[in-house]
Amino acid sequence: MGLSKQEIAQRIAQELRDKWYVNLGIGIPTLVANYIPKGIEVEFQSENGLLGMGPFPVEGTEDADMINAGKQTVTVLKGGSLFDSATSFAMIRGQHVQLTVLGAMEVAQNGDIANWKIPGRMVKGMGGAMDLVASAENIIVAMMHTNKRGESKILKECSLPLTGVGCVTKVVTNLAVLEVKNGAFHLLERAPGVSVEEIQEATEGTLIIEGIIPEMKL
Repeated sequence: MGLSKQEIAQRIAQELRDKWYVNLGIGIPTLVANYIPKGIEVEFQSENGLLGMGPFPVEGTEDADMINAGKQTVTVLKGGSLFDSATSFAMIRGQHVQLTVLGAMEVAQNGDIANWKIPGRMVKGMGGAMDLVASAENIIVAMMHTNKRGESKILKECSLPLTGVGCVTKVVTNLAVLEVKNGAFHLLERAPGVSVEEIQEATEGTLIIEGIIPEMKL
């Protein structure tokens, strides 16, 4: 129901602004590079040491040495640059990135995010997400509104181990665009064909609805 993962990325791409440096996390966020609006120039950064990341390569043209943080093959635009992780994270920690787009397993109404660990499952560690959520001032989360059991992932409080506290500014799901402010989710837009009532039912956290909520335009 609602948007596909590609459409979520397409909607988030509308948040991009000319000359911004943008970090794309693993999962749905990587798709944003395919939908840059016409008339603007954006530099996508991958935390493994790449600036100037382009769309995914056409099948058969992949370069196995050119990957993003999720180990997916990517392209590099003209003028792009490669550098070590220390330089990459100096850029992140120095707040030289205007927008960070992350995936998540849970987001809470106060802006907390959980996106790195499910108890009982083996993981190598939090990775660069810790630096991103600690340093970024503009974090948009791309995620599905509910899990496979139909349970809300838009919560009053996160139940999974946190990645960051009070850091998320906006959430784009398959059902809605939500702004996180004043300890609540504010409904800005709804996916085509999705009603406000359906969004309410799928949202555990406090949802503020003001006026007529428009459908997203993709």
